[in-house]
Amino acid sequence: MLQDLPTVTARRVQMRLRLESGRTLWVPGAYDALSARMIVHAGFEAVVVSGFGVSASMLGMPDTELYTMTENLSVVRAVCHAVPVPVMADCDTGYGNAINVMRTVREFEAAGAASVTLEDQISPKKCPAVSDATSLLPLDEAVGKIRAAVAARRDPSMAIIARTDARTPEEAFARGKAYAAAGADVIKPISKCFDSFEGLVQLREAVQRPLAISLLGKLQRNLTTQQIEALGGICTFPLLPLLTAAAALQSNLAALRRTLQPEAVPIAPMREMDFKRWIGFDDVEELERQFLPQAH
Repeated sequence: MLQDLPTVTARRVQMRLRLESGRTLWVPGAYDALSARMIVHAGFEAVVVSGFGVSASMLGMPDTELYTMTENLSVVRAVCHAVPVPVMADCDTGYGNAINVMRTVREFEAAGAASVTLEDQISPKKCPAVSDATSLLPLDEAVGKIRAAVAARRDPSMAIIARTDARTPEEAFARGKAYAAAGADVIKPISKCFDSFEGLVQLREAVQRPLAISLLGKLQRNLTTQQIEALGGICTFPLLPLLTAAAALQSNLAALRRTLQPEAVPIAPMREMDFKRWIGFDDVEELERQFLPQAH
């Protein structure tokens, strides 16, 4: 807490160098600053702020672009201030047309994001993990939004990740190549499009860019860790932290309601003193001793 963090530029360069190395960057999804700190504490080298998670944790509502750009931005900013690693921002459709995208990119850049992900659905988007009723922008409009994002960023080390929600490999190839030509640094297909390692290899060869994949659905079932490592790029676990917390809370709270006995919950909570130490109370007390007047 209140620790000295690497500069934003240093974190962006760190992510760039990792992508250029060809080694896969494994990234769980955070939904707030606390979950982001847990991810870093576990040893991961980056954090992605999941739009699905933000919508669920902030609004208690589904990921259908109901939260605003500024609500998402507030979570990303808090995460950037809480952890020392690159933070990837999920910017949905960019919250409007290409001109809106330019402001979105600059706001998330100023908040400290190491990358922004923009998708080619028509707004308001629907989460493809749970809905098949997704509609894509015309290709020229989607390309214009990527071009606008590239033009808007002030720090060239911040990565622009272009996500396509295309459902067929042929359309994913066409859109991925167009977004790469528009300046996207990374191409992200949705998990429902490709279900094999071979298809992802073909996509990477077609776009000549690193891929970002979310380990969900068919990809989770069909890809081995070794295959993902061979792809390089980025592999995210966007929902696992959120769903882990949801399952634990649901289970423990149901047991607590039945018994009204904290000792009877099935999942042992962290000890209060351990959590206080972990979250940084000891650090604050040390700062108080350094900088506040002491009683004599």
